[in-house]
Amino acid sequence: MLVISALSGAGTMVLELAAVRLLAPWFGTSLVVWTNVIAVILLALALGYLLGGRLATQAAPLRVLSWMLLVAGSLIAWLPYLGSALARTLLPEEIALHEAAGLIGWGSLAIAVLVFLPPAALLGTVCPLVVEGLARARQLSAGRAGGMVLFVSTLGSLVGVFATSHVLLPGLGLQRSFWLVSGTLLAAGVLAMLLARSSRTMRGGIPCAFLIGISAAGFTPSRPALRAGMVELASRESTYQALRVVEDRTTDVRLRFLQVNEGFDSFQSVWQAQPGLLPAGFYYNDFLLPLSWDEARATSWRVLVLGLGAGTVARVFAGESVGAQLVGVELDPEVVELGRSFFDLEVAGERLSVWSGLDARVALRIAGGRFEQIVLDCYANQVEIPHHLCTLEFFRDLRARLVEGGWLTANLAGFDFADPVVSAVASTCANAFESTVLLVRVPWTRNYMLLARRDGPLPWSGGVLEAATRPSSFALGPRRLPGFTRLVEPVSSLPPLTDDWCPIENLQLRSLVEARARRLADGGQ
Repeated sequence: MLVISALSGAGTMVLELAAVRLLAPWFGTSLVVWTNVIAVILLALALGYLLGGRLATQAAPLRVLSWMLLVAGSLIAWLPYLGSALARTLLPEEIALHEAAGLIGWGSLAIAVLVFLPPAALLGTVCPLVVEGLARARQLSAGRAGGMVLFVSTLGSLVGVFATSHVLLPGLGLQRSFWLVSGTLLAAGVLAMLLARSSRTMRGGIPCAFLIGISAAGFTPSRPALRAGMVELASRESTYQALRVVEDRTTDVRLRFLQVNEGFDSFQSVWQAQPGLLPAGFYYNDFLLPLSWDEARATSWRVLVLGLGAGTVARVFAGESVGAQLVGVELDPEVVELGRSFFDLEVAGERLSVWSGLDARVALRIAGGRFEQIVLDCYANQVEIPHHLCTLEFFRDLRARLVEGGWLTANLAGFDFADPVVSAVASTCANAFESTVLLVRVPWTRNYMLLARRDGPLPWSGGVLEAATRPSSFALGPRRLPGFTRLVEPVSSLPPLTDDWCPIENLQLRSLVEARARRLADGGQ
């Protein structure tokens, strides 16, 4: 019986962690999504404990336990299909990011309730039923039996936590991880039936439960659809996220994209056959902005790239004959491997050192020396800035790693200069650098390039960018027009984001909601 309790505890934690991964391609993994999933699982367990306590008073609690496990196991086998089918219903194809803003909160909550609450509630009945069965079988007090069961169940939960992140999702993928949990719980149900010595239940219940569970193998979970002309080249489940490489074959210029958690209308990295500048409309080109004016050090340029992805920034720099030495930091080693396989990451050769498996903030602290430029392009699920990578303390650490006159270039996604995310992050950066910073709108995108310098002047006068002082393949173009730039002063009415107080998730949600409201006010145009 203690083995059953351990297996149930492990299955519950796999269910909770994998539930977030199942929702990620559709809703991301923001604090809102995590909160919804955790809240639903806790509610389900509470209901299960209550129900299990009542069922434990019956004459044969182990027989009831076997049914709870068999039904839970058969349901869990279907979760990948049910979750993705409901998500596709809520988020139709071709929906834009700002149009989906209102669905992130209530949509993920609705799916969590409909899909994950029933099996989690059934698993919640396991502990009280095992406690009752153990107390009766061994003539133990309720307290001693309960302590033993909770101890073993918690140990099982710990195994489930580590196994999900380090073994199951990276090794088996999402669907097969759910199937493994399903099979384990079905086996636990069979064990409970054997302990209950219920031959009648075994003849009818076991075949039925196994048939329901196995039938789920005949269905493939739906995924966010590709646009017409897009072809999938590879897909993987890493420790951190779902990844897929797609290629656009609708244009003369062949492009590949790395999609992380596949959601909405965004991507993380882009590739074209030749290194260098990408076609107009890609913000990666704007990381070359400092080289337009800093001719003195252009031949000895050391760059730290926080958020290397599959190597787009490195390939853009490789097309400029400046001899830049790059250190690229990427949290997910699987992303780096996809970069080597599909994005020609090695084109930078010895000029690029790759640090994979390191968080950007950790890498910043251990990086040796100082840099002429730091590139900051760290996003999760296309739209979510990690909270510890946009705070006052983090930007101060960035400034300390720059040489005198060195540049910070950070990519920000927003809908205008007053966007809540753009405003808050730029103001925080200005306070950390104790100087004015510059926002440059990237033409034909909803991206903004944040430029900050350590004790150096910004190339801005008369309300526009100054003309380039160094020949480059990168043309400033419309960026020099009025309205494409804005200065942000260090003194602002906006309180800076800090390690202690950083409501970046709320700001990101506000950004999407306000953009949707403006679109509706403009008649949907």
